[in-house]
Amino acid sequence: MISTTIFPGRYIQGYEATKRLGKEAARFGDTAFLIVDPFVNESLLPRFQADVEKEVSIVVESFNSECSDEEIARLGELVKAAGAKVIVGIGGGKALDTAKGTAHSLGLPVIIVPTIASTDAPTSALSVIYTPEGVFKRYLILPKNPDVVLVDTRIVAEAPVRFLVAGIGDALSTWFEADACERSYAGNMTGDVGSMTARRLARFCYETILEYGTAAVASCQAKAVTPALERVIEANTLLSGLGFESGGLSSCHAVHNGLTALEQTHHYWHGEKVAIGVVTSLFLTDKPAALIDEVYTFCEAVGLPTTLAEIGLENVTDEELMVVANRACAEGETIYNESIPVTPQTVFAALKAANAEGLRRKAG
Repeated sequence: MISTTIFPGRYIQGYEATKRLGKEAARFGDTAFLIVDPFVNESLLPRFQADVEKEVSIVVESFNSECSDEEIARLGELVKAAGAKVIVGIGGGKALDTAKGTAHSLGLPVIIVPTIASTDAPTSALSVIYTPEGVFKRYLILPKNPDVVLVDTRIVAEAPVRFLVAGIGDALSTWFEADACERSYAGNMTGDVGSMTARRLARFCYETILEYGTAAVASCQAKAVTPALERVIEANTLLSGLGFESGGLSSCHAVHNGLTALEQTHHYWHGEKVAIGVVTSLFLTDKPAALIDEVYTFCEAVGLPTTLAEIGLENVTDEELMVVANRACAEGETIYNESIPVTPQTVFAALKAANAEGLRRKAG
């Protein structure tokens, strides 16, 4: 049996790490093309632009809000006109995915600079492609991970704390899903089984957020970069990224995908819905009572949702929950990486039970 593990080329994290961006870009050439969120262009880039320009020439272009084939083509023409040797994406998920997609289309290296720690996507070899109107179109599987991922923890600490908490929700699923894939010999994002390294990193991700999560949230609320916040940012971004991509996905993300079928959930972050997927998976896979208590206690402490009402589904009907369950069990979904038989009915029951437990604890 062959296992495969994939990594970004280099991961850099720390207070004002963006001041290192120029040196990292210079390893690939003398001209860098920066694809940035408009907010980054207006408010963040002036902090470190001069440091970057000490090392390389730069061309800056604002991202047009959607990671689409059209936007990638538009930016690609600008990159070619600039003669850039490396692409740098700075901002949120769609800007970063666009930078990855543009670099891939031109065969150029890419540096990823996330400004929030809300998901584990920055390290991955994947871009999610939408139409210009924002409708999901397809996944673009890339032949390699980013050459550099650079995380400035000062910038992350200044972002709204909800982003960090959502990232913790995404990271919370990592070990449960990698463990499920190990038990069932299911493939990771490469199609091969995950390595021992990936599984151990997934477990370390879980242990890190449990130990330091509440202190990290308090630090972010104070906009203070502390060792606890540094640890959790690394867990949200690097450990969770390596764990999901090389460890594999299962029911937590499948339930998330099912929840997106209900319009009421669309105003909630990915990681918030993944957290509901996690508590649902606890009942679906018959986890011990002590582990269920541990997860619920942690979610309550950091502010992650444990009831359906907290993701917009206060008045959800059984018919709507069956829509979620059926979508979670769609053909090809990662829920079938669990080592137990799964049906829409068992997912429906787990959703109901997980919500009831969350309500019971809040009432108590």
